[in-house]
Amino acid sequence: MKILIVGAGGRLGAALMREYHCEHDVAGFNHARLDLSNFDKIREKLGGTDFDVLINAAAFTNVDLCETQPDQAFRINAEGPRVLAEICGEKNAKLIHFSTDYVFDGEKRAPYTEEDEANPISVYGESKLAGEKNVLATGDQHLVVRVSWVFGPDRPSFIDGMIQRAQENEKVDAIADKFSTPTYTRDIAEMLPRFFGTDVEGGILHFANAGRCSWQDYAQWALDCCDKAGISLKAKTVGACKLKDMTNWVAHRPVYTVLSTAKYTQLTGISPRTWREAVDDYITRFYSKK
Repeated sequence: MKILIVGAGGRLGAALMREYHCEHDVAGFNHARLDLSNFDKIREKLGGTDFDVLINAAAFTNVDLCETQPDQAFRINAEGPRVLAEICGEKNAKLIHFSTDYVFDGEKRAPYTEEDEANPISVYGESKLAGEKNVLATGDQHLVVRVSWVFGPDRPSFIDGMIQRAQENEKVDAIADKFSTPTYTRDIAEMLPRFFGTDVEGGILHFANAGRCSWQDYAQWALDCCDKAGISLKAKTVGACKLKDMTNWVAHRPVYTVLSTAKYTQLTGISPRTWREAVDDYITRFYSKK
């Protein structure tokens, strides 16, 4: 298959490039090569290219900056995906577009399903929801994959920041009253090819590792895995702080955004591994070597 990956320089895009380059004909566009806010350039660069699947892993993801730059957030997160979907439609190709748990308001206290009403409470969430709608309105073969708390080796994420802080400081803390599920880029890359075919139904799909945790739980497990792997840390335990203590944040964050993966399991017969297994795998693979 000929696959194009937009956002190939990011945490998820780089993992997809690495996973697929052996089995497929893969081309990647990082931000320097393809700016999602420049629609003419998108059409110019992709219009003359043949491909079967276009994966959009690019987005304006700085949640606080989206609040102060809403026009740019909507241009990149909503209008850019619409242009990609239109190009795919012209080529009879499939668009797989990545979205976020931040389309939900966090008021629910059970895992969100694909049928639950989206009600974002930030500009980031609003712009990503608008992008989903634009993609799905363009063609019923297109797929929107919502993921949460994405981590992996190609770009530092929350987990890497916490490990670094624990290596440098005697005390570290993390938010204890905000809940979701980490999602490992390697697991996303492994599951996605099941949905490449244009004969596979489009729509919305949730994917995350199994279980739920707070940022404090997540960070503590990461430090436990580092300790087990013999990685030197100054701090061994993660203290608790509260969401309301984050006074420097501009955007509202949803408190609970655990994604149900029941639909994914129903479609594939496979249950995602737990977030604890995924984090342990990540630290064993990428930190034990350092």
